[in-house]
Amino acid sequence: MTRLHSEFARLYLPDPAAAADRAPTAADLVDASGRVRALVLELHAPAEWEPLRAVWRGVQTDLDLPAPAIAVNGVDGLQLWFSLARAVTVAQAHDVLAALWRRYLPSVPLHRLRLWPSADDAAPAAQVLRAACVPAPQPGGERWSAFVAPDLAPIFTETPWIDVEPSDQGQAGLLERVASIQPEALAASLAQLAPPVPAAQLGMAAPLAADAVATSHAAGGHRAAGQGLLSPQAFLMRVMNDENAPLALRIEAAKALLPYQGSGRRGDAPAASADT
Repeated sequence: MTRLHSEFARLYLPDPAAAADRAPTAADLVDASGRVRALVLELHAPAEWEPLRAVWRGVQTDLDLPAPAIAVNGVDGLQLWFSLARAVTVAQAHDVLAALWRRYLPSVPLHRLRLWPSADDAAPAAQVLRAACVPAPQPGGERWSAFVAPDLAPIFTETPWIDVEPSDQGQAGLLERVASIQPEALAASLAQLAPPVPAAQLGMAAPLAADAVATSHAAGGHRAAGQGLLSPQAFLMRVMNDENAPLALRIEAAKALLPYQGSGRRGDAPAASADT
């Protein structure tokens, strides 16, 4: 595996060892369970950098997330490649991209955006693929997709491609600077991005969250199966990281945890592991 392939696998493949003996392909971006670690937001027709720059800067300054990689698709668009430390379902990944669109690109019509994964999580994984690995030659071999540095992104608005094959070392160097979004940070970001949800839409999720927190406070903690008492923050963290819990309930738990960020009390909660 080349240095470039190693960096791409580290960031974007659900199973980084899946393409150990070859270059990664689009099929490697989704595992057998339909889970992904790569989230791609593309703007095309035309490939404007300024709207995407608002997303690129916003996720760093507003949400305290790592900067996504920037790419030209080799044809007609600019892309942001987000990396997740832990793989999520196609539906969950699309929810993240849709939330970023609502927050930072509300005036951009959807027909100018390509969000990968797509919203159609009912289709087989092979059918929901809309992203191609970068870098890659385009038909004809005279244009390439490639990752580009932030300060160079504006010059590709008119020509979102590279005329010659980009060097593996240069592409690997760009990816080495990219970090994956940890599960805790992702859940906290979704809590900030999510619009208010009516209680009727939440069903029992909101009452359950409130009752669980109240019970936890009253008892001085919450008892996990086979474990001792958990503090309220640790219990909320457990709910937020529970992939089997309803998304609305996980978001409510993340919102409840926001006041504790930076308060010195986060040590009460178990650290989320990264499945990389």
